[in-house]
Amino acid sequence: MGLLKGIGLIPNWQKERASEVIGKISTFFEGHGVPVYIVPEKEPLLKLSPPIEEFREWPQKVELVIVVGGDGTFLRAAREIAMYGLPILGINLGYKGFLSEIELTGLEHSLEKVVKKEYFLGERMMLRADVYRDGELFASSVSLNDVIISRGPFSRIIRLDTYINEDFLESYPGDGIIVATPTGSTGYSLSAGGPVLNPSLKTLIITPICPHLLYQRSVIVGEEEVVTVIVNSEYAGVFITLDGQEGFALQYKDRVEVRKADCSTRVVTFPTSNFYKLLHEKLMRA
Repeated sequence: MGLLKGIGLIPNWQKERASEVIGKISTFFEGHGVPVYIVPEKEPLLKLSPPIEEFREWPQKVELVIVVGGDGTFLRAAREIAMYGLPILGINLGYKGFLSEIELTGLEHSLEKVVKKEYFLGERMMLRADVYRDGELFASSVSLNDVIISRGPFSRIIRLDTYINEDFLESYPGDGIIVATPTGSTGYSLSAGGPVLNPSLKTLIITPICPHLLYQRSVIVGEEEVVTVIVNSEYAGVFITLDGQEGFALQYKDRVEVRKADCSTRVVTFPTSNFYKLLHEKLMRA
């Protein structure tokens, strides 16, 4: 068993105890002769968005990245480093850490497993959203959890014409729709009545938000399918958000295409990890 090449640390410095936990992690790995590279503390508005050049050398320097914060921190880190293919291990400082593998109570024990390389690498499917305006590509981005198209701050119903591979599915009137990955099935999609899927699966989940219909059902499609949403609301504000963290206003007749991304998020898990046990602990007993 060889020594770990290095560890990258991405903290949410605004979280309580973040500095303390980062100090413990750094001391632990440095004591085992493993170099540690930490994203420095930023201004509040940049707390999780370091300049991308800070990561360019990480594939040569680090073997895995540890994200310290909550699910939001993990999601942003996943989007930032997906192109580099670096595995991510989450340490939860929040309330419900569905994406984080480690809780603070088991920190040292888990770090021992990391330094001994007693872990597995899994893969989480990501989404790519392409927005077309007047027939031209206007914006493109990736997300780990979901792509949400929803109404603005005013209580107006919006209508979203939705297609699967150009085949018409439904013209949803209501507050919007969510296109989620299995990883995102325990997020907003679940709150909107969507199903829970094992995050190792590769599917897209389409869930309407408060639809003005007599039925409300999610639709699950395969990883090769393309979900297309066309904004059919001329006078109501419509927004697109990715992982609840990035987004902008859409316009009438904007076309949003959501598909499986070419990149994925590699995650570090331990032999004792069990999604269904976690589901029981986080949701059934919440």
